[in-house]
Amino acid sequence: MRKIISYIKPYFGMMAIGLTVKMTATFAELAIPRIMTYIIDIIVPRAEVRFIVIWGLVMLACAVAAVILNIIANRRAAKVARNVAEAVRRDLFRKTMHLSAAQSDKFTVPSLEARLTTDTYNVHHFINIMQRMGVRAPLMLIGGITITLTIDPVLTLVMVCMLPLIALTVYFVSKRGVPLYVSVQKKVDRMVGVVREDAQGIRVIKALSKRRHEQERYDAVNEELASTEKKAGVTMALSNPLMTLFMNLGLVGVIIVGAFRVNSGISTAGNILAFIQYFNLISMAMMSVTRMFVMYTKGSASAKRITEVIESGEDLTVRDDIEPEDAKDSFIEFRDVSFSYGKTKNDLSNISFKVRQGGSLGIIGATGSGKTTLISLLMRFYDVDSGVILIDGKDVRSMRPGELHSKFGVALQNDFLYNATIAENIDFGRNLSEEELIRAAKMAQAHDFISAFDDGYSHEIASKGTNLSGGQKQRLLISRALAGRPEILILDDSSSALDYKTDSALRRAIAESDLSTTMIVIAQRVSSVMNMDTIIVLDEGQIIGMGTHQELIEGCEIYREISESQLGGAILE
Repeated sequence: MRKIISYIKPYFGMMAIGLTVKMTATFAELAIPRIMTYIIDIIVPRAEVRFIVIWGLVMLACAVAAVILNIIANRRAAKVARNVAEAVRRDLFRKTMHLSAAQSDKFTVPSLEARLTTDTYNVHHFINIMQRMGVRAPLMLIGGITITLTIDPVLTLVMVCMLPLIALTVYFVSKRGVPLYVSVQKKVDRMVGVVREDAQGIRVIKALSKRRHEQERYDAVNEELASTEKKAGVTMALSNPLMTLFMNLGLVGVIIVGAFRVNSGISTAGNILAFIQYFNLISMAMMSVTRMFVMYTKGSASAKRITEVIESGEDLTVRDDIEPEDAKDSFIEFRDVSFSYGKTKNDLSNISFKVRQGGSLGIIGATGSGKTTLISLLMRFYDVDSGVILIDGKDVRSMRPGELHSKFGVALQNDFLYNATIAENIDFGRNLSEEELIRAAKMAQAHDFISAFDDGYSHEIASKGTNLSGGQKQRLLISRALAGRPEILILDDSSSALDYKTDSALRRAIAESDLSTTMIVIAQRVSSVMNMDTIIVLDEGQIIGMGTHQELIEGCEIYREISESQLGGAILE
C-alpha cells in the first residue's frame, strides 16, 4: 500500500474536507437517538406539544443534515478514488510499455492485463470505501459507546463485552483472507491467458473443430478460479455471521439487564430505546469495519501486484562507460555474440558478422534456429550474455532507447493492426504526410489494393486486421515499417503470405528507392534472401553458412538443399 499512498498524497487536502463533512454527518446521526431519549423521558411527561414539535424538528434537521452531508462527502470520496485510480492506471500502463522483453516474459501478458484491469479496480474500490466508511464506522463505534456511557454505564459494559470477540473474529478472518485473495488474482491471470489465447486463435480452433477441447480447457481454469474464489469468499463470509451472533448476544444482554434496571427504577424506558438505537448503529459500524477489512484484503493484494510492476527496476540500463569505435568497414556488427533465454543452454552461440551501411543481410534457417532472437538482440530487447553488438561503431548497450529504436523500421510476421483507418495504421502516430504514406504503400505493393476500397486510405480496419487477407495485412505492416524512412529495415518473415511475384516486386521497389536503408530480411523462402549482399544460415543457434547465394549454393549443403527443394536449382529474379 505504500506506493498507492504516494498517489493519494496530492489529494490529502480534498480528503480532509470530505472527511470533515463525513464526521459532521456522523455526529448528526449519533445525536438522533439521544434526542429521542430526551423527548421520551423529559419532554413527553411535561405534556407540552410545543416542545415535542420543536425537538421533533431538531431530530428531523439532524436526519436531513446527515443525508445531505453524507451525499456531499461520498461525492468527494468518489472523485478522489477516480483520480487516484486514473493516475495509477496511467503510470502502470506507461511502465508496462517500458518493460524489457525479459520483464514482460517474467510477468506474462495475461498477468499484466489483469493488473491493469482487475487490480486497479480493486484499489479504486478500496480507496472509495475507506473514505466513505473509514471515518464514519470508527466514529459511529466510538461515539456510540461514549454516548451510551453517559446514559447508563452498566448497560454499556454489557454491550462492550462483545467487542473483543468481534475484533478477534475480524483479525483472524482477515489474516487468512489476504493470501487467499492473492491466490485468486493468480488464478485470474491464468484464466485471462486462456481467454487471450483462444480469442487470438479462434479461426484455427474452428477450422480444426477444437471448440469442445478449448471449452474444456477454459472450464478447467474457470473451475479452479471459482474454487479458490469460493474458499476466499467462505473464509471472509464467516465474519458477518459471527459478528451478528456476538452483537445479538450483546443486544439480548442489554435488554435483559435493562429490564431489571427499569423495573428497579435505576434506568428508564427512553434509555433502553436509546440503547437499542445505538446498538444498531454500533452493529452497522462493526459491519462496516468488516467490509473494510474485506476490501483491504483485496486492495492490499492488488496494490502489491501493481507495485511489483511500477517499481520494477530497469534491467537494460544505458552503459555510459562504453566508448564508441571507429566504424569504417561496417554499419552493423555482431562480434562473438552468445545468448540464452534460460541462462542454461545457449540459444545463440558465437555469432559474428558485419553489414555495411545501405547493404542487405538475409537470415534463413529452420524454425527455432535463433533468427528472431538475433534481431531481438540487435534492437536490444534483451542483453547479450557475451560479445558485442555495434551499430555505426556504437555498442547498443551505450545507446539511449529513443536513439536506438528510432533507427529501425520493423515488420514482424505476427505484428498487429489497430481498429483504425489504413492511413492511421501506416502512420502509427508519427504525423507523416499523405505523400509519405502513399510512397511507403507503393513500395510495399499495398497502394493498389488500398485504392480499390471506396474510401481508400480512410478505409476502417478491424482489430487485428480480420477484414483483410494475410497478404494485405503483411503489405500494410511493411508499409508502416517503410513510412518512417528507417536507417535499418527489418522484415521478419513478413512476406510469407505474399506470392512470389509480389514478393519480388516488393524487394525490387525497396532496392530501387532513394532510401539508404540497411535491410535485414528473415525468411523461410530462399527467393526472399537470394539477392541479399550477405546471407546467414542458422542452425540451432549457430552460423553454419555465410556468404552470397552462389557461395552458399557451392559451400553450404543445408542451404543448397533448401534452395533445390524450393527453387529446383533455378535462379529466380
